[in-house]
Amino acid sequence: MTAPGAAPVLTVRGLTKTYGAGATAVDAVRDVDLDVRAGEVLLVMGPSGSGKTTLLLMLGALLRPTAGSITVTGHDGSGIDVAAAPEKQLPALRAATFGFIFQDYALLDALTATENIAVAANLAGTTGPAAHRRALELLERVGLMHRASARPSRLSGGEQQRVAVARALANDPPVLLADEPTANLDASRGRDLARLLRTLADDDGRSVVIVSHDDRLREVADRVLWLEDGAFRQLATMATDPVCRMQVEPTGPHATWRGEQWWFCSDACRREFLARPEQFALGRAGP
Repeated sequence: MTAPGAAPVLTVRGLTKTYGAGATAVDAVRDVDLDVRAGEVLLVMGPSGSGKTTLLLMLGALLRPTAGSITVTGHDGSGIDVAAAPEKQLPALRAATFGFIFQDYALLDALTATENIAVAANLAGTTGPAAHRRALELLERVGLMHRASARPSRLSGGEQQRVAVARALANDPPVLLADEPTANLDASRGRDLARLLRTLADDDGRSVVIVSHDDRLREVADRVLWLEDGAFRQLATMATDPVCRMQVEPTGPHATWRGEQWWFCSDACRREFLARPEQFALGRAGP
């Protein structure tokens, strides 16, 4: 776990993204403050449309904020506000600072696992035999050396995501950003991926920011933040839907069973719970 008092690698102040103007303006993210420390795994959860992906894209300098700052401290100790950097500098900043892990893996099927990673190393400035060696080192680290010559279509979902993690490490970034990294994985492979991300934070001192609906990721996170309507809310005020395991405000659909109150994200989950309450009550995680 992250060391107490570790210095922030990612410092966010007043981060806002507004779409439209005037009466039709919508704040996808509004006035967010955030510090992420070296070696920390931060999990950001929230309902669909809450602004999670918008936040992640801004953190990774893939989307310009309307207001606010995003300061990243690199391996050399220098900090730069990526939100204020000129557009022409952003590709180099991304290549030096962030590793991206996507829900759909985003691997190139025309290339082998090794080549997919080597291309990312090329973009970060490592070329030729050195890029190939770097790719093999990273495949070994994620336990896929035996699949080095396989193309993505010949890999399982779990293997593809591990290649994607290795690719995200090609530039040795201080910050890893993961968008729903376990969404397409079954329970076992999802837990394996979560533990891998935890190991990368512990062993390398990397900051890992994950946005996800997946409650399994809680077990590897140092902190869990709840994002709703573009702003963070205290998890203490939230309840867990016993059916879909989403965090929900205790103000919507609900039911009483055996003297206890249960809260749901929708009437559909409420109906499913009431049809088989014993099945879902075993995994209760209340407000």
